[in-house]
This record gives sequence, C-alpha cells and structure tokens, in this order.
Amino acid sequence: QVQLVESGGGLVQAGGSLRLSCAASGRTFSSYIMGWFRQAPGKEREFVGRIRWSGGDTYYRDSVKGRFTISRDNAKNTMYLEMNSLKPEDTAIYYCAARSQFDSGYLNWGQGTQVTVSS
Repeated sequence: QVQLVESGGGLVQAGGSLRLSCAASGRTFSSYIMGWFRQAPGKEREFVGRIRWSGGDTYYRDSVKGRFTISRDNAKNTMYLEMNSLKPEDTAIYYCAARSQFDSGYLNWGQGTQVTVSS
C-alpha cells in the first residue's frame, strides 16, 4: 500500500520561496513516476510537474518553468518541490501523487498541503 505524506506548506509573500516534501512509503519506487498537482479555490486540480524516480528526468507546466524544481532523494524515499519567485496565483492546495510507469493515471495521492502566497 503506497502512502504519500506532504509537508512544508505555509504562508509566504509574493517573490518568496517554499519547499514542499512528499514522503513516500509502502514499496520501492524505482519504476514509479511521482507528480505534483495543485488545486486553487473554485478551480479544478491541475498538473504542476513530475519526476521519474529512476533517472530523475522532470517535466513542468509552462507557468512554473524556471521557478519550480522537482527533485527526489532515493535514500529517504522523498520527493521535493522547490518553489521560488512565488506569485499569488500559485496559492493552492498542493498534492503529491504516484503512479507506476505501467499505470494510465496517478493512483496514489497524498492529503495535500496548503500554500498561500500573499501580494
């Protein structure tokens, strides 16, 4: 049973930085793809970015490219989302998710962590 636990959210001023963590447990993740999603009030959940656990290649939505960086620590089974130059429109609940490279979608989700960016 895959378990994902996010942490690191909070309140930050525009232009500031935050680092979110996603601690994963329950299996080995070498064949997994880990993703970050977010949902702002009144909006649908949207994809932020993802990382392949094996190899570490990343992919981001256009609006966060150059500001957000996803990384992972294999020894700690933890994925990170480093967010810089934050904007009020980045305010949302951020979720981490996991899927096997053989799955068609993300099947495992964390509980989410709130990020609020004040102007």
